[in-house]
Amino acid sequence: MDKDNGSEKKLTKAKKAAGKVKAAKEVSVSRIMLESSLGVIERSKLRVLLLYVDGLADPTELEVLDFSGRVQIILIVRSEESEKRALEFTDKVVRLPAIQLTRTGQIKMGVMLAFSKRLLKPNDKFVFLTGLPSGHLDTMMVMEVGREYEMFQSVDQPPLTEHIRRAVFERVLNLALELAAEGREGKPVGAIFVLGSSKEVQEHARQNIINPFKGYPESERNIIDPRMKETVKEFASIDGAFVIKGAGTIVSAGTYLQAKLMPEDLPQGLGARHAAAAAITAATKSIAITISESTGTVRIWRQGQLITEIEKAKRSSSDLVGPESEKG
Repeated sequence: MDKDNGSEKKLTKAKKAAGKVKAAKEVSVSRIMLESSLGVIERSKLRVLLLYVDGLADPTELEVLDFSGRVQIILIVRSEESEKRALEFTDKVVRLPAIQLTRTGQIKMGVMLAFSKRLLKPNDKFVFLTGLPSGHLDTMMVMEVGREYEMFQSVDQPPLTEHIRRAVFERVLNLALELAAEGREGKPVGAIFVLGSSKEVQEHARQNIINPFKGYPESERNIIDPRMKETVKEFASIDGAFVIKGAGTIVSAGTYLQAKLMPEDLPQGLGARHAAAAAITAATKSIAITISESTGTVRIWRQGQLITEIEKAKRSSSDLVGPESEKG
């Protein structure tokens, strides 16, 4: 009997040990990455975590986070389902456009939109945890909100939200990224959007063509209106710029920018469209968003300087984050 009891105890211990091994094997990589990022934040005394929610293996992994603690947690989402889930935990949620992005592009977009929403401030140091959807968090980056983002809150110009609504900036940026990724009728598109003080911009501009938006009520030509999306895409192939008020009203398309003030530090190798964006933002209270026809790179300009650029993701890249990567 003693021998039987001893055998049963050994068997029970063996089962428990096997269970622990199995449980250890079932811990997802995304959970390990999440715990590691929290460790980096704690040991480095950082205050912000940006987390790509779609990359979690299990929605319940959000439950390990303390959303009321010292660390500010900003949730980055792509899908509507992930956004609804994220909003159950916090209102600090940033939704990215549903287009292909590289991991670097996703990080740039997330930081830009978080800064636009005033969830990040100049000089904030943070961890950005990202990767592929469905349990593939695989990239951790420690960053600082650099001087380029301070251009949005310069002493020489009003803050972004005073003369350009955040929703307008984000809508135009998303639209530019879609155009860069999709083109128009299978062809690449180059375009420039100028947002801000339209009266100032018009002092440095003339029409290349008859303005297609002239004569329509402002309520019918606001970039925020979802019905304007296809209209803007249709006119994107016209030479010249879109001029958009800070509140979202589209003033004109096919507009030739004539500002002559050229910054000395304009990056070399960029064409006339980018030079025009630099010049108009140096001369007026505005932000310009450009799409390179040759590369599909989206660039953001203010005060005559390039703030950031988001490269178009190539379909052959193994670094895709977005619809293409989700198919696999």
